[in-house]
Amino acid sequence: MTQTPLLEIRGLGKAFSSRDGGPPRWVIKDLSFNLFEGEFVTLVGPSGSGKSTLLNLLAQIEPPSAGDILLRGETISEPGIKRLQPGSGGRVGYVMQDDNLLPWRTLRANVAYPLEVQGRLDATARQRIDQLIHAVGLGGFENHYPHELSGGMRKRASIIRTLAYDPPVILMDEPFGALDAESRLHIQNDLVRLWELGRKTILFVTHDIPEAIALGDRTLTLTKSPARLRGDHPILIPRPRSVDSLVTEAEFPRVFGRIRAEV
Repeated sequence: MTQTPLLEIRGLGKAFSSRDGGPPRWVIKDLSFNLFEGEFVTLVGPSGSGKSTLLNLLAQIEPPSAGDILLRGETISEPGIKRLQPGSGGRVGYVMQDDNLLPWRTLRANVAYPLEVQGRLDATARQRIDQLIHAVGLGGFENHYPHELSGGMRKRASIIRTLAYDPPVILMDEPFGALDAESRLHIQNDLVRLWELGRKTILFVTHDIPEAIALGDRTLTLTKSPARLRGDHPILIPRPRSVDSLVTEAEFPRVFGRIRAEV
């Protein structure tokens, strides 16, 4: 039996109006792919290929110009959608490039914020928040404010803030790009450990091919703008894996070469 996709992207397109009165400029066109329950999928593509625009469409921050997005068989976004619902009612989480922590709230209060908004901050939720805080090594910093935390600590907080309200799909837009190499490696390992605990479906955008290979079950590649799907590469290197040890894997040069040739 064929597995039913959790998230389906069908013929997706996004066009922006031209400032000089010319025809619309298509950033994404005829893009189709599926994400399945519990997958960690990484996405790479040329600079300017519409990766962030794609995540904004999936998160219902922007409406598509063509195509459909389905979550568990339900159409959640299509052209002419009357009202955008960012996050699809808590079903799609979004970790952006910036941590976007609220400076007047402590670390614990920042992690709790989405649950407060949803009216779900009960004793069980508070316990889960504390478990997540300790799982990423932030125990003892619960009452610190963002300006008292390092960049890596703030990024960990932004990730567990999304995990705390338990969305089935999590979008991540180059979340580690601003970190130094050591912090990035530690947080990559934290992310994989958290994913293995909860097995959420993750779509992770990166420009770093070794990172894409280290993290993903599959790596998708996009064409230049207007973006279409170019390749879908299963990552067969056994877990656990990390960027610093990938070069010792016999499969790494082959999959790296295939992906690099497409971006």
